[in-house]
Amino acid sequence: MPSFVKHDVADIKLAGEGKLKIEWAGQQMPVLQLIKERFSREKPLKGITLGACLHVTSETANLMLALKAGGAKLALCASNPLSTQDSVAASLVKDFGIPTFAIKGEDNQTYYRHLQAVLGFKPNVTMDDGADLVTALQKLKIKYHLPAFATLKALQAGKSKIQIKNQKGESWEFLGSSEETTTGVIRLKAMEKDKALKVPVVAVNDSDT
Repeated sequence: MPSFVKHDVADIKLAGEGKLKIEWAGQQMPVLQLIKERFSREKPLKGITLGACLHVTSETANLMLALKAGGAKLALCASNPLSTQDSVAASLVKDFGIPTFAIKGEDNQTYYRHLQAVLGFKPNVTMDDGADLVTALQKLKIKYHLPAFATLKALQAGKSKIQIKNQKGESWEFLGSSEETTTGVIRLKAMEKDKALKVPVVAVNDSDT
């Protein structure tokens, strides 16, 4: 295991099996592999800490590896405990040094503890599947709120005026989040309507590309 990597997985000994699954899935994802190769050269995410709450599967693992190749520091938790592949979670930690917090069938208490574990890495960007991570983020102290769903240019320019402060008094810059599910987008738009959405979110399903 690359130095100590914070994690909470079912069994780290399953890593060998998980690595085989990740490698096999990667062979079926040629476009992502091309992106990974480009990212490894250009490092567009250097200096960015990215927190993700996604299905922890072999496919997601390859996305994480592409983002890591791009220079991002990562932390991952499960968006759905029922879909978590324990062997993949173990491999992400042991073989690739990615902090992962996911156990198949984890209870609600563990699920929300894992969300907090990812936020503990002070992410500049979050990726969501269901909007739970960004919802948890918004419970922290947020300064300089920006209109949500209307700040893509500011996000692309890297000019964020959002500062997050946690319960420990630690603060960091936040750029924005992405949401990949229709259910999550509906939830976030309802929050926006109620003026409860405090950070910019890119609705992936509504994107042109």
